[in-house]
Amino acid sequence: MSSPTPDALLGPADVRELAAALGVRPTKQRGQNFVIDANTVRRIVRTAGVRPEDVVVEVGPGLGSLTLALLEAADRVTAVEIDDVLAAALPATIAARMPGRADRFALVHSDALHVTELPGPAPTALVANLPYNVAVPVLLHMLDTFPGIERTLVMVQSEVADRLAAAPGSKVYGVPSVKANWYAEVKRAGAIGRNVFWPAPNVDSGLVSLVRRAEPVKTTATRREVFAVVDAAFAQRRKTLRAALAGWAGSAAAAEAALVAAGVSPQARGESLTVEEFARIAEHRQPVENKESGNQ
Repeated sequence: MSSPTPDALLGPADVRELAAALGVRPTKQRGQNFVIDANTVRRIVRTAGVRPEDVVVEVGPGLGSLTLALLEAADRVTAVEIDDVLAAALPATIAARMPGRADRFALVHSDALHVTELPGPAPTALVANLPYNVAVPVLLHMLDTFPGIERTLVMVQSEVADRLAAAPGSKVYGVPSVKANWYAEVKRAGAIGRNVFWPAPNVDSGLVSLVRRAEPVKTTATRREVFAVVDAAFAQRRKTLRAALAGWAGSAAAAEAALVAAGVSPQARGESLTVEEFARIAEHRQPVENKESGNQ
Protein backbone atom coordinates (compact mmCIF):
# COMPACT_ATOMS: atom_id res chain seq x y z
CA MET A 1 0.00 0.00 0.00
CA SER A 2 1.42 3.38 -0.98
CA SER A 3 2.09 5.80 1.84
CA PRO A 4 -0.06 8.95 1.68
CA THR A 5 1.56 12.32 1.89
CA PRO A 6 1.49 13.84 5.40
CA ASP A 7 -0.96 16.56 4.36
CA ALA A 8 -3.20 14.27 2.30
CA LEU A 9 -6.23 14.69 4.56
CA LEU A 10 -8.40 17.79 4.43
CA GLY A 11 -8.25 20.43 7.14
CA PRO A 12 -10.62 23.38 7.70
CA ALA A 13 -8.81 25.67 5.25
CA ASP A 14 -8.67 22.92 2.60
CA VAL A 15 -12.39 22.24 2.86
CA ARG A 16 -13.28 25.91 2.54
CA GLU A 17 -10.88 26.42 -0.37
CA LEU A 18 -12.31 23.44 -2.24
CA ALA A 19 -15.87 24.56 -1.59
CA ALA A 20 -15.09 28.12 -2.73
CA ALA A 21 -13.39 26.89 -5.91
CA LEU A 22 -16.44 24.77 -6.73
CA GLY A 23 -18.96 27.43 -5.73
CA VAL A 24 -20.40 24.98 -3.21
CA ARG A 25 -22.48 26.00 -0.24
CA PRO A 26 -23.65 23.12 1.96
CA THR A 27 -27.43 22.72 1.67
CA LYS A 28 -29.94 21.73 4.34
CA GLN A 29 -32.00 20.05 1.61
CA ARG A 30 -29.36 17.35 1.26
CA GLY A 31 -28.30 17.39 4.88
CA GLN A 32 -24.77 18.45 3.98
CA ASN A 33 -22.32 19.12 6.80
CA PHE A 34 -18.69 18.63 5.77
CA VAL A 35 -16.19 17.22 8.26
CA ILE A 36 -13.21 19.56 8.56
CA ASP A 37 -11.14 17.73 11.17
CA ALA A 38 -8.56 15.12 10.10
CA ASN A 39 -8.42 13.57 13.58
CA THR A 40 -12.16 12.94 13.47
CA VAL A 41 -12.11 11.10 10.15
CA ARG A 42 -9.16 8.99 11.28
CA ARG A 43 -11.07 8.20 14.46
CA ILE A 44 -14.09 7.12 12.38
CA VAL A 45 -11.93 4.82 10.26
CA ARG A 46 -10.28 3.37 13.37
CA THR A 47 -13.64 2.83 15.12
CA ALA A 48 -15.00 1.17 11.98
CA GLY A 49 -12.18 -1.36 12.17
CA VAL A 50 -11.30 -0.91 8.49
CA ARG A 51 -8.76 -3.52 7.41
CA PRO A 52 -6.17 -3.43 4.58
CA GLU A 53 -8.19 -6.02 2.65
CA ASP A 54 -11.54 -4.23 2.99
CA VAL A 55 -13.60 -2.92 0.09
CA VAL A 56 -15.41 0.04 1.61
CA VAL A 57 -18.50 1.77 0.25
CA GLU A 58 -19.05 5.36 1.39
CA VAL A 59 -22.32 7.23 0.93
CA GLY A 60 -22.30 11.02 0.66
CA PRO A 61 -18.53 11.66 0.46
CA GLY A 62 -18.99 15.39 -0.08
CA LEU A 63 -15.61 17.03 -0.61
CA GLY A 64 -13.71 13.86 0.31
CA SER A 65 -12.63 14.29 3.95
CA LEU A 66 -13.59 10.79 5.06
CA THR A 67 -12.87 9.28 1.63
CA LEU A 68 -9.18 10.15 1.90
CA ALA A 69 -8.92 8.65 5.38
CA LEU A 70 -10.63 5.46 4.15
CA LEU A 71 -8.19 5.21 1.24
CA GLU A 72 -5.31 5.30 3.75
CA ALA A 73 -6.66 2.16 5.44
CA ALA A 74 -8.69 0.06 2.98
CA ASP A 75 -7.89 -1.88 -0.18
CA ARG A 76 -10.55 -0.05 -2.20
CA VAL A 77 -13.14 2.67 -1.68
CA THR A 78 -16.28 3.27 -3.72
CA ALA A 79 -18.09 6.52 -3.00
CA VAL A 80 -21.75 7.15 -3.88
CA GLU A 81 -22.54 10.85 -4.38
CA ILE A 82 -25.81 12.38 -5.60
CA ASP A 83 -24.62 16.00 -5.93
CA ASP A 84 -23.53 16.81 -9.51
CA VAL A 85 -20.79 19.30 -8.58
CA LEU A 86 -19.35 17.23 -5.74
CA ALA A 87 -19.39 14.03 -7.80
CA ALA A 88 -17.55 15.73 -10.66
CA ALA A 89 -14.86 17.17 -8.38
CA LEU A 90 -14.07 14.24 -6.07
CA PRO A 91 -11.89 12.11 -8.42
CA ALA A 92 -9.60 15.10 -9.03
CA THR A 93 -9.29 15.72 -5.29
CA ILE A 94 -8.31 12.08 -4.72
CA ALA A 95 -5.78 12.16 -7.58
CA ALA A 96 -4.21 15.39 -6.32
CA ARG A 97 -3.97 14.51 -2.62
CA MET A 98 -3.43 10.75 -2.75
CA PRO A 99 -2.08 9.90 -6.23
CA GLY A 100 -0.66 6.56 -5.11
CA ARG A 101 -4.14 5.37 -4.16
CA ALA A 102 -6.24 6.96 -6.93
CA ASP A 103 -6.53 3.67 -8.83
CA ARG A 104 -8.15 2.17 -5.74
CA PHE A 105 -11.00 4.70 -5.80
CA ALA A 106 -14.27 4.55 -7.73
CA LEU A 107 -17.14 7.02 -7.86
CA VAL A 108 -20.80 6.26 -8.44
CA HIS A 109 -22.78 9.39 -9.29
CA SER A 110 -26.23 8.37 -8.09
CA ASP A 111 -28.83 8.51 -5.37
CA ALA A 112 -27.77 5.85 -2.84
CA LEU A 113 -31.40 4.84 -2.40
CA HIS A 114 -31.45 3.70 -6.04
CA VAL A 115 -28.05 2.00 -6.20
CA THR A 116 -28.35 -1.73 -6.88
CA GLU A 117 -24.80 -2.53 -7.98
CA LEU A 118 -21.31 -1.15 -7.52
CA PRO A 119 -18.18 -1.39 -9.66
CA GLY A 120 -15.36 -3.75 -8.70
CA PRO A 121 -15.37 -6.30 -5.88
CA ALA A 122 -18.39 -6.51 -3.56
CA PRO A 123 -18.15 -4.19 -0.55
CA THR A 124 -17.20 -5.69 2.80
CA ALA A 125 -17.75 -2.55 4.87
CA LEU A 126 -19.93 0.58 4.83
CA VAL A 127 -18.51 3.72 6.44
CA ALA A 128 -20.32 7.01 5.97
CA ASN A 129 -21.28 10.40 7.33
CA LEU A 130 -24.91 9.95 6.28
CA PRO A 131 -27.08 12.92 5.34
CA TYR A 132 -29.37 13.27 8.35
CA ASN A 133 -32.62 13.53 6.39
CA VAL A 134 -32.26 10.13 4.67
CA ALA A 135 -29.93 8.28 7.05
CA VAL A 136 -32.18 5.37 8.03
CA PRO A 137 -33.61 4.56 4.56
CA VAL A 138 -30.13 4.70 3.02
CA LEU A 139 -28.64 2.49 5.73
CA LEU A 140 -31.36 -0.15 5.41
CA HIS A 141 -31.20 -0.10 1.62
CA MET A 142 -27.45 -0.62 1.56
CA LEU A 143 -27.56 -3.46 4.09
CA ASP A 144 -30.30 -5.19 2.12
CA THR A 145 -28.78 -4.66 -1.33
CA PHE A 146 -25.20 -5.62 -0.46
CA PRO A 147 -25.22 -8.69 1.81
CA GLY A 148 -21.40 -8.83 1.69
CA ILE A 149 -21.24 -5.76 3.94
CA GLU A 150 -20.09 -7.33 7.21
CA ARG A 151 -19.31 -4.19 9.22
CA THR A 152 -20.88 -0.76 9.14
CA LEU A 153 -20.08 2.45 10.93
CA VAL A 154 -22.28 5.46 10.23
CA MET A 155 -22.34 8.95 11.63
CA VAL A 156 -25.90 10.19 12.08
CA GLN A 157 -27.86 12.65 14.17
CA SER A 158 -27.50 11.68 17.83
CA GLU A 159 -31.22 10.98 18.27
CA VAL A 160 -31.19 8.70 15.23
CA ALA A 161 -28.16 6.88 16.65
CA ASP A 162 -30.12 6.32 19.88
CA ARG A 163 -33.09 4.92 17.94
CA LEU A 164 -30.99 2.61 15.82
CA ALA A 165 -29.20 1.15 18.85
CA ALA A 166 -32.21 1.03 21.20
CA ALA A 167 -33.24 -2.24 22.84
CA PRO A 168 -36.82 -3.49 23.32
CA GLY A 169 -38.54 -1.65 26.15
CA SER A 170 -36.74 1.64 25.52
CA LYS A 171 -38.81 4.76 24.88
CA VAL A 172 -36.94 5.37 21.62
CA TYR A 173 -37.13 1.75 20.42
CA GLY A 174 -39.07 1.74 17.17
CA VAL A 175 -39.08 0.94 13.46
CA PRO A 176 -35.38 1.83 12.81
CA SER A 177 -34.30 -0.25 15.84
CA VAL A 178 -36.13 -3.39 14.73
CA LYS A 179 -35.26 -3.14 11.04
CA ALA A 180 -31.57 -2.50 11.70
CA ASN A 181 -31.54 -5.48 14.07
CA TRP A 182 -32.94 -7.67 11.30
CA TYR A 183 -29.57 -7.32 9.57
CA ALA A 184 -27.06 -6.69 12.33
CA GLU A 185 -26.04 -6.39 15.94
CA VAL A 186 -26.29 -2.65 16.58
CA LYS A 187 -24.62 -0.44 19.20
CA ARG A 188 -23.65 3.16 19.84
CA ALA A 189 -19.96 3.67 19.09
CA GLY A 190 -19.32 7.22 20.26
CA ALA A 191 -20.32 10.86 19.98
CA ILE A 192 -19.09 13.53 17.58
CA GLY A 193 -18.95 17.22 18.51
CA ARG A 194 -20.50 19.94 16.39
CA ASN A 195 -17.28 21.89 15.91
CA VAL A 196 -15.74 19.30 13.54
CA PHE A 197 -18.29 20.19 10.85
CA TRP A 198 -18.69 23.03 8.41
CA PRO A 199 -21.22 24.45 8.78
CA ALA A 200 -21.66 23.40 12.40
CA PRO A 201 -25.02 21.62 12.68
CA ASN A 202 -27.52 22.60 15.36
CA VAL A 203 -27.74 18.96 16.51
CA ASP A 204 -25.25 16.53 18.01
CA SER A 205 -23.97 13.54 16.05
CA GLY A 206 -23.34 9.95 17.03
CA LEU A 207 -21.54 6.93 15.65
CA VAL A 208 -23.42 3.66 15.21
CA SER A 209 -21.71 0.32 14.69
CA LEU A 210 -23.54 -2.51 12.92
CA VAL A 211 -22.03 -5.98 12.62
CA ARG A 212 -23.88 -8.32 10.26
CA ARG A 213 -25.65 -11.13 12.12
CA ALA A 214 -23.71 -14.38 11.98
CA GLU A 215 -27.04 -16.12 11.46
CA PRO A 216 -30.09 -14.46 9.88
CA VAL A 217 -33.32 -14.22 11.84
CA LYS A 218 -34.81 -17.71 11.65
CA THR A 219 -38.21 -17.40 10.03
CA THR A 220 -40.28 -18.66 7.13
CA ALA A 221 -41.58 -15.13 6.58
CA THR A 222 -39.89 -12.80 4.11
CA ARG A 223 -38.18 -9.57 5.14
CA ARG A 224 -40.99 -7.63 3.49
CA GLU A 225 -43.61 -9.55 5.47
CA VAL A 226 -41.79 -9.02 8.76
CA PHE A 227 -41.25 -5.32 8.08
CA ALA A 228 -44.97 -4.94 7.33
CA VAL A 229 -45.75 -6.14 10.87
CA VAL A 230 -43.16 -3.75 12.31
CA ASP A 231 -44.59 -0.79 10.37
CA ALA A 232 -48.14 -1.60 11.50
CA ALA A 233 -47.16 -2.10 15.15
CA PHE A 234 -45.42 1.26 15.45
CA ALA A 235 -47.85 3.28 13.32
CA GLN A 236 -50.06 3.31 16.41
CA ARG A 237 -47.49 2.55 19.08
CA ARG A 238 -49.72 3.50 22.02
CA LYS A 239 -52.25 0.85 21.08
CA THR A 240 -52.04 -2.79 22.05
CA LEU A 241 -50.83 -5.08 19.29
CA ARG A 242 -54.34 -6.55 18.99
CA ALA A 243 -55.60 -3.11 17.96
CA ALA A 244 -52.51 -1.87 16.13
CA LEU A 245 -52.30 -4.96 13.90
CA ALA A 246 -56.02 -5.14 13.09
CA GLY A 247 -55.57 -3.47 9.71
CA TRP A 248 -52.56 -5.63 8.87
CA ALA A 249 -54.35 -8.86 9.82
CA GLY A 250 -57.79 -7.92 8.44
CA SER A 251 -59.49 -7.61 11.84
CA ALA A 252 -58.70 -7.37 15.53
CA ALA A 253 -59.74 -10.98 15.99
CA ALA A 254 -57.40 -12.12 13.22
CA ALA A 255 -54.59 -10.06 14.77
CA GLU A 256 -55.22 -11.70 18.14
CA ALA A 257 -55.15 -15.16 16.57
CA ALA A 258 -51.79 -14.45 14.91
CA LEU A 259 -50.36 -13.05 18.14
CA VAL A 260 -51.51 -16.00 20.27
CA ALA A 261 -50.15 -18.45 17.70
CA ALA A 262 -46.81 -16.59 17.81
CA GLY A 263 -46.69 -16.72 21.59
CA VAL A 264 -47.07 -12.96 21.98
CA SER A 265 -49.61 -11.31 24.29
CA PRO A 266 -52.33 -9.46 22.34
CA GLN A 267 -52.10 -6.78 25.06
CA ALA A 268 -48.39 -6.16 24.46
CA ARG A 269 -47.12 -3.16 22.54
CA GLY A 270 -44.63 -3.08 19.71
CA GLU A 271 -41.94 -1.38 21.76
CA SER A 272 -41.55 -4.53 23.91
CA LEU A 273 -40.95 -7.01 21.06
CA THR A 274 -37.73 -8.34 19.58
CA VAL A 275 -37.23 -8.72 15.85
CA GLU A 276 -37.61 -12.49 16.30
CA GLU A 277 -41.05 -11.99 17.85
CA PHE A 278 -42.13 -9.76 14.97
CA ALA A 279 -40.98 -12.51 12.61
CA ARG A 280 -43.09 -15.12 14.42
CA ILE A 281 -46.14 -12.88 14.15
CA ALA A 282 -45.56 -12.49 10.41
CA GLU A 283 -45.42 -16.27 10.05
CA HIS A 284 -48.90 -16.66 11.54
CA ARG A 285 -50.76 -14.09 9.48
CA GLN A 286 -53.70 -15.62 7.67
CA PRO A 287 -54.21 -14.61 4.02
CA VAL A 288 -56.44 -11.56 3.64
CA GLU A 289 -58.13 -10.82 0.35
CA ASN A 290 -56.95 -7.71 -1.52
CA LYS A 291 -54.28 -6.91 1.06
CA GLU A 292 -50.68 -6.14 0.22
CA SER A 293 -48.04 -7.48 2.56
CA GLY A 294 -46.46 -4.04 3.01
CA ASN A 295 -43.33 -2.12 2.16
CA GLN A 296 -39.93 -1.77 3.64
